[in-house]
Amino acid sequence: MAYEVAAPKYVRLAQTLQGRIEDGTYPPGTLVPSENQLVQAFGMSRPTVVRALELLKRDGWLESRQGYGTIVRGRPEVVEQKEQRGREALEREESAASGRLVHVGQVPIPPRVASILGVPERAKVLVRRLLVEDDGEPVELASTYFPAALIDGTDLADSTPLTEGLRAHVESRKRVRFDHVTERVSARLPSKEEAELLALPKGEPVLSVLVVACDVSGQALQVTDVLLPGDRQELEDTYRLG
Repeated sequence: MAYEVAAPKYVRLAQTLQGRIEDGTYPPGTLVPSENQLVQAFGMSRPTVVRALELLKRDGWLESRQGYGTIVRGRPEVVEQKEQRGREALEREESAASGRLVHVGQVPIPPRVASILGVPERAKVLVRRLLVEDDGEPVELASTYFPAALIDGTDLADSTPLTEGLRAHVESRKRVRFDHVTERVSARLPSKEEAELLALPKGEPVLSVLVVACDVSGQALQVTDVLLPGDRQELEDTYRLG
């Protein structure tokens, strides 16, 4: 059984600081609080603060300028590009994807997915898990969870790769319409199985893009957890499906 593991303190602090950049608390071009101020404000050790700042610098949110300090750069272009990962997961044809289906079957539902689908914790739901590769190297792991009501009359439980996108397959078989998608992006530690599939070293966080596809009433039709190695961001976006 896979367990949800909390992200390290420095990752959570980086997420909080990033959120303040996103909401305008720390506007682009301004100085971020000093290390001492952050230590006092969040009650964390200096090494934790330093590591969080380095993480944000590496990912393009902050920039150090000699003689001036650490300034806010704003939302990096690379983050804009990642926001459409969810749409790609919905539209991608498994049979044409560069990778392979690593699991199709009933699994214990992760707590955060259970709350979205309205399924009791510890229950089992159907998952389709696709490992995407680039030149033989794993670059993405997409696990899509379906409520029981969507399975009958579809090929979702079949281990054969689908020749159409998940959205198209469900809409054509179940007479439902996907209206909008919400993406919740966060950093977390992968389970042992996830780390092995993505060939990650022990303790390396992943970027989790939790994609919630809903009908016009807001009812979740499916949830896809897209794991990307090496990135640690947190943001949320909602867009309409044409």
